[in-house]
Amino acid sequence: MTVAREQPITYAKMKGIVTFLSALLKGKKAGFSDFLHKVVSGQQLCQHLDTQKLLRRHSKLRKQKEESATLSSANTETSQMRPSDFDYLKVIGQGSFGKVLLARHRKQGDYYAVKVLQKQMIIKRREQKHVMVERSVLLKGLQHPFLVGLHFSFQTPSALYFVLDYVNGGELFYHLLKDGSFPEPRAAFYAAEMAAALGYLHSLHIVYRDLKPENILLDRDGHVMITDFGLCKEGVAIGGIMLTICGTPEYLAPEVLKGHPYSPAVDWWGLGVVLFEMICGLPPFYSHSKVEMLENILYAPLQLPSGLSASAESLLQGLLERDVSKRLGQDLDVEELKDHPFFAFINWDDLVARRVKPPFVPQVTGPSDVSYIDPEFTRLPVSAFVNERAEDARAREAFLGFSFTKPAEYLAAEPIS
Repeated sequence: MTVAREQPITYAKMKGIVTFLSALLKGKKAGFSDFLHKVVSGQQLCQHLDTQKLLRRHSKLRKQKEESATLSSANTETSQMRPSDFDYLKVIGQGSFGKVLLARHRKQGDYYAVKVLQKQMIIKRREQKHVMVERSVLLKGLQHPFLVGLHFSFQTPSALYFVLDYVNGGELFYHLLKDGSFPEPRAAFYAAEMAAALGYLHSLHIVYRDLKPENILLDRDGHVMITDFGLCKEGVAIGGIMLTICGTPEYLAPEVLKGHPYSPAVDWWGLGVVLFEMICGLPPFYSHSKVEMLENILYAPLQLPSGLSASAESLLQGLLERDVSKRLGQDLDVEELKDHPFFAFINWDDLVARRVKPPFVPQVTGPSDVSYIDPEFTRLPVSAFVNERAEDARAREAFLGFSFTKPAEYLAAEPIS
């Protein structure tokens, strides 16, 4: 290849050539890459045929190395922990993409709730993003006392595994079915712990978006533990907006139903619905007809039963306010709720430190006790949900970075207030 115009080799050019050769011969990746970048930017030496060959060769080698690293990452994800590290004892829950199993770690002897999700089903429904968001939120909630924590996550060719805190005091839904409703002090205690957890998520710019009794567990001491973070939205500051319509019909805020932009205040509407249900036995706008129920959420006046305290009426009216600008929690988030008379008996610092005695303590005999778990789940065969299928490259690559092991420093860490 000829050069249209020859120029004398200056000292600077000579120094550049020497740097190039030195980096190449010594195999210094950083120096070589930096120099190539300078060469391309300055359009020097690129006109030389040998240099072009070297550039192509370097690009090919880099591509091969990146592909190798990707495969290596996928392989190492399955080597940190395996399904065979656990004994699976009972089915304790189920969802759209898999099951939740009570499991005991074979070496440690600890009990966990293991959420097993089928990759093919997730990919078929294009829910990969929600799964990875759930993992991300679980990591951020490691130390909060009222959020279910993640201990491990790993994957096999066919499934994803979340190894979570095992909370065996039963779903709030179970206790509501059993008792019908709760006295106001008990409902206030649960609502306060939920509010503290939601406020913590909001401080991390996370909106929960799926508060309902089925996602609220009681631990063996009677404290609230919020679980299932698949519908969370990250990166939403107080006052920020979202557009996606998602959630459970009975608990959807009116602005979500209308398809309007909405804010983290949707979680305070959800808390209002759950609080109403705890005190009154049913969600505020409930109907057997889904169409009628959705119309009620949008337009029906809030009807409060007689016998409620003035503070309970005030809080429910504030949380179930359709005008978002007037809804309790819209401006100052959880701080507005903390100052409400309904929670006057709550010392919030003591609450988050778990020093407030729960009004009800589940009677569980030990970590393997499943007496508060729906028998509909526990009588299902465990073996049907822990199996392997053929390797699928697309499924493997869709969840790179999924694996996690809880660091030792979290074991003795103080909860975050």
